[in-house]
Amino acid sequence: MIAQLPSWEPRLLSWAQEGLNSQKGKSLSEYLLEKEDQPATLAAAFEHCERITRLYSRTFFLASGLLPQEKRQAVRALYAFCRTTDDLVDRQQGNSLKHLAEWERSVLNPSGEIKNKVALAWNTARMRFQIPRRYAEQMVEGVKRDITQCRYETFDDLVTYCYGVASTVGLMSMHIIGFNKVEAVLYAIRLGIALQLTNILRDIGEDWRKGRLYLPQEELDHFKLGEGDIAAGNVNDRWRSFMRFQIERNRLIYRQAIPGIRLLHADGRFAIHAAARLYQAILEDIERHDYNVFDRRAYVSTMKKIIRLPGIWVGSLYRTS
Repeated sequence: MIAQLPSWEPRLLSWAQEGLNSQKGKSLSEYLLEKEDQPATLAAAFEHCERITRLYSRTFFLASGLLPQEKRQAVRALYAFCRTTDDLVDRQQGNSLKHLAEWERSVLNPSGEIKNKVALAWNTARMRFQIPRRYAEQMVEGVKRDITQCRYETFDDLVTYCYGVASTVGLMSMHIIGFNKVEAVLYAIRLGIALQLTNILRDIGEDWRKGRLYLPQEELDHFKLGEGDIAAGNVNDRWRSFMRFQIERNRLIYRQAIPGIRLLHADGRFAIHAAARLYQAILEDIERHDYNVFDRRAYVSTMKKIIRLPGIWVGSLYRTS
């Protein structure tokens, strides 16, 4: 089975274009927010988002630390917004749809004073960098799918999910970093999908224990694997072949995404390149441990990340593929 990109790009590009077309001027609440009459409160909100980022994603925290201060604050506010949204599905007790709807109303349609620290920081960042609200709406819609869907028949189905929960984040990040050409949209979509696929491969065991399986059913069938193999954590030749195929395709999408870094503003290229390369290193860790993603969570140590940074920096200056 040869890894090939399916014809999903035109569909996802149309959704991304919808987000760009939705961009409009500030609302009254956004204008009031921009005045920043309470700088201490806003600073505390950004610090709160920084703590959330450091706690839940060491890779993202390290990569975002390579940005100038205002952009660094904004992408960490974005991360905290996405993390909070995701937690309402994964961690919140009770009616997840209800909690998610309440959160969406409060954070995407703010009126008057915003008291939630994540919502305050995120709305400030969204306004400062003119991030289309539609991308945030699409992200929430993507996260909402985890409430109603826990299996995906084809890779095209899975890519649709990845766009909602990850490419939208890439598109919002692109507005924070700044971009020189609208062609950057396609590369942001690809990079979001590549990063999410890495998450999926890393978290197979963890997701299974939550009742979710993000691996395309028809591809499992092709390699003569079933959910019983996942449940048992069988690392055999069929599983290794399946994982090699998944990793090969994942790397292909990274290769097709990374050239878009040259379309970003110069002060953000190193951070985005670092995020991409450090995430790719997770795939290497999966390979080193014989594709066993059932008993352990693949990771890259902080020291190994730091060692890689000089080469990544050089790559961000000269490499486009």
